Amino acid sequence: MVQLIIGEKGKGKTKKLLDKVNEDIKSISGSIVYLDKSTRHMYDLNNKVRLIDVSRYNITNSDEFIGFVRGIVSQDHDLEQMYFDSFLTIAALDVDGMEKAVEKLEETGKVCGVDFILSVSVDESKLPESLKDKVLFSL
Repeated sequence: MVQLIIGEKGKGKTKKLLDKVNEDIKSISGSIVYLDKSTRHMYDLNNKVRLIDVSRYNITNSDEFIGFVRGIVSQDHDLEQMYFDSFLTIAALDVDGMEKAVEKLEETGKVCGVDFILSVSVDESKLPESLKDKVLFSL
């Protein structure tokens, strides 16, 4: 399953994402991974959440990003959730390429039993119609 937290830059998406991950870690028996563009939020996360700074891996397009995510999923059989802060930035894509990337994440999630929660800097009016049912929060 893929869920989206959307809104323009500066609307509080990261805070909402951090609150959700820190709440979910209390009730999940498996592991959680949080992908971000830096380590800035390291101390905002519960210490049971694995933070990965994606900027260290020189990802240049969405296919590389999906491969990166699938590599993480393949190495952690207890993985239940992955959180992506600044999704468009870390996945090296724009709103136009988002549908395809979300579709690939959805496929991966179904096969591997992993939920993906994405923070996306886009106004709801600019979100592709096919993704509107995936919106968890719109800020």
